Amino acid sequence: MGIEPLVIFLQVLRLAVPYVLTSVGATFSERGGVVNLALEGMMLAGAFGAAFGQYRTGSAFLGILFALLCGLGVALLFAFVTVTLKADQIVAGIAVNILVMGATRFGLSLLFGSSMNSERIAGIEVPSLFLDPLFLAAAFSVVAGHLLLFKTPYGLRLRATGESAETADSAGINVDRMRYSGVLVSGALASLGGAFLVFQQHTFTDNMSAGRGYIALAAMIIGKWNPAGAALASLLFAATESMEIWLQTGWIPSQLVQSLPYVITLVVLAGFVGRASAPRDAGIPFQKNRKSD
Repeated sequence: MGIEPLVIFLQVLRLAVPYVLTSVGATFSERGGVVNLALEGMMLAGAFGAAFGQYRTGSAFLGILFALLCGLGVALLFAFVTVTLKADQIVAGIAVNILVMGATRFGLSLLFGSSMNSERIAGIEVPSLFLDPLFLAAAFSVVAGHLLLFKTPYGLRLRATGESAETADSAGINVDRMRYSGVLVSGALASLGGAFLVFQQHTFTDNMSAGRGYIALAAMIIGKWNPAGAALASLLFAATESMEIWLQTGWIPSQLVQSLPYVITLVVLAGFVGRASAPRDAGIPFQKNRKSD
């Protein structure tokens, strides 16, 4: 019993990794002015890429590389639809998620002969969570994300784009390029979150992201569009998920326990979202003014 708090603490840290990576990525996307509901699809694509990559090559490193390629591919598609084609970002995000769910299900049937799960993979074998490269990547993303957003010229340009795209454009900032970069960063980090999931479970299962992309987006909002705040909110949701796991062994109905993370997400959002200010141009497609001849 004496080590139980330590076990719970490590479990919360493990569960927080995909939330942290994805919510920090969401910060970059929204700071640039793009509301990224496609995080769910990016995580799922990354998980599938990691499973396929390691299964085919036997290398966890190449699995991570495949995850990044898949996540960035989905991010590029989402950025093209929302930034270049000026589609509604909410609708486009949901559409991308549905597309990726269907594509990964088809990929499972085509490559593994099952529409439900892949073959077992080894994952990343390390003696401690603190030596897991994806856990270290999550911790690094918080520090690096904060420095990049608030201490570099790139971060200043990205934040300016999200606050007022028109003003940023008049200052010579390429708005479309900045928005593309924010979405691609979010896709890369979300795909690493998906890779962590699949390496922990040692198999890819249909729709295994299970709403984590949406919860990561909520964590980013609660964290007030700041990587450190998003990480702290991610720990809260990881603790909720850990509580769900522990409560499943009790007398509470399993359906109620399984809904707990989503209920807490709604409650926390209801309390925080009114007091958090999003970047002013987030969700608004940028239409460059054209002077008439």
